[in-house]
Amino acid sequence: MKKNNRGFILTACSVLCAAAVLICGCARPNIANLDSRGKNIICFGDSITKGHGAGPKADYPSALIQMTSMPVVNAGINSDTTAEALKRVGTDVLSKDPLLVIVEFGGNDFLNKIPFEETIGNMEEIIKAILAKGAMVAIADISGPEVMASYGAAYKELSVKYRTILIPGILSGIFTNPALKSDFVHPNDQGYKIVAHRIYRGIIPYLNQNSILRMASLKDTQGQP
Repeated sequence: MKKNNRGFILTACSVLCAAAVLICGCARPNIANLDSRGKNIICFGDSITKGHGAGPKADYPSALIQMTSMPVVNAGINSDTTAEALKRVGTDVLSKDPLLVIVEFGGNDFLNKIPFEETIGNMEEIIKAILAKGAMVAIADISGPEVMASYGAAYKELSVKYRTILIPGILSGIFTNPALKSDFVHPNDQGYKIVAHRIYRGIIPYLNQNSILRMASLKDTQGQP
């Protein structure tokens, strides 16, 4: 078999494997920057991301390191609002060679009664900045039927508009269960473990497909089987 024929077959197989990931992993094929060349998963958020109320290494970004075997950066800051996040997106996210950025904000805006339109506008600017860098975006939505439902609806609209991953209800069943919380708002170790699994299930199909696309691109570039 000729070398270029082998390359064609391998590339075709890679495409078929990517399709299998889409079907079996429930991934959407139109996610922006699915071929991201970054190296790090950046968890960009407030105290839920930082891990307030969790024991050592019990925050969800630490759990993702074990689940994905990939470098994960915890860029969470307690009490952060979307306005504050927008100011630091360059230094805390864009400068960190992001492959995928998990964006989790809105809770402090809600608690501080920041105008809803301002919050959604800030989220939109954060998403646009990350996409312009070439990284994938996953919106981790903390809203639920009990609280912040309008935020969840707006995040869904942003996800469709900008072709991001959407992970809805990461605090579903936690916010209303004292056994899974360390205080009125934040999860405890067990609660954060649930959050980590929900986020992992939301992002892993896209990480898998990104790896397949990288392998196919490398083979095409090198002309090797």
